Amino acid sequence: MPMPSRTDLRPAAQTARRALRLSALAFSALLWALPASAFDTRARAAYILDQTTDTVLLAKNADEAIPPASMSKLMTLYVAFEALRDGRLTLDERLPVSQHAMSYGGSTMFLDTTDRVKVEDLLQGIIVLSGNDACAVIAEALSPDGTEAGFARYMTQRAKQLGMTQSTFANSNGWPAPGHLMSVHDLAILAQHIINDFPEYYPLFSETRFNFDGRAPSNTQNRNPLLSLGIGADGLKTGHTEEAGYGLVGSAKQGDRRVIFVVSGLPSKEARADEAEAIVNWSFRQFAKKTLVHDGTPVAQAKVWMGREPTVDLVPEGDLTLLLPAMSSDDVQAEVVYTGPVHAPITKGQKLADLVFTPEGMGEIRRPLVAANDVPTGGFLVRVQTAVKVLFGRVINGPEGAM
Repeated sequence: MPMPSRTDLRPAAQTARRALRLSALAFSALLWALPASAFDTRARAAYILDQTTDTVLLAKNADEAIPPASMSKLMTLYVAFEALRDGRLTLDERLPVSQHAMSYGGSTMFLDTTDRVKVEDLLQGIIVLSGNDACAVIAEALSPDGTEAGFARYMTQRAKQLGMTQSTFANSNGWPAPGHLMSVHDLAILAQHIINDFPEYYPLFSETRFNFDGRAPSNTQNRNPLLSLGIGADGLKTGHTEEAGYGLVGSAKQGDRRVIFVVSGLPSKEARADEAEAIVNWSFRQFAKKTLVHDGTPVAQAKVWMGREPTVDLVPEGDLTLLLPAMSSDDVQAEVVYTGPVHAPITKGQKLADLVFTPEGMGEIRRPLVAANDVPTGGFLVRVQTAVKVLFGRVINGPEGAM
């Protein structure tokens, strides 16, 4: 009887699952299971992210495309920051004001067609004063065809590239228009990009006042209600239209933790201020950041196929730091999931598995597990022994039993 080929001997890959009870691992998967930690937002849509640990604390209608009002100005700012980084704009460059830009109402810098305005002033005018006209000036300067509509099409394309799947833009400033939509999840993604990609410009979002050329002295204050409260708030942008209600893309940093949140559809600016402050306090007071598994600590083992060793230890990538509810217990069930057996050779640090938690009523939380060490391919004796085991298994169990 001829020996089966090496291909014949290879077992079909199967998803292996191993349930664990780890007393040291009270992960963020517990957040939503504990009534004491629940946050009942009044917003139509909301998204709260602990950026430091990449933990979603709350998601309500998070992927619904809704009118974003002036919060969509963040996309115009992101594109402008990219242009500054690439040298297509400079801060002291002066841009002309078109009749179209001047025609905008609502929140403005009171620009007119006789102005040539520095880019730096336009950025401050957008962030602090929420200038619709300032957005249009930037848009026309950077648009592929010199129009605000052309810039809006570019914004939509760039947003998709950044992972914002529910965003389409009809203008540069959030002026009510059919098809001008974003989700609160997309707005949180955009806030993360601004904070991470442009730290040199992010301090602009914490400026509380900007007086442009002495115009409209009553319109110089940043509308973000959190900036003066001393709770670590340092951005980003408010929004309001009759259709959208009152909203805010906010961020706050306390210690080494940063929280990003988005709320939309609140009934008043007072409700927006109260809700935003409550979110920041809840996010920092109800949860604590802890290192739960240290770098190099084995969590489980994966079976190895044709390796010099029959198993390989699975460890987290570096220290595994997540959030714990302040009042949680220290026990939680987790599951290690991998497709195995894993074929040798295996390289130290190679991702092999996920540590999975499934919070009640929420999606899975996954953290990668990697190989703790190299596992070379086994020699001739290992291959012979494996072949004998597989053949024996097929004789006893049939073709489906060769695992």
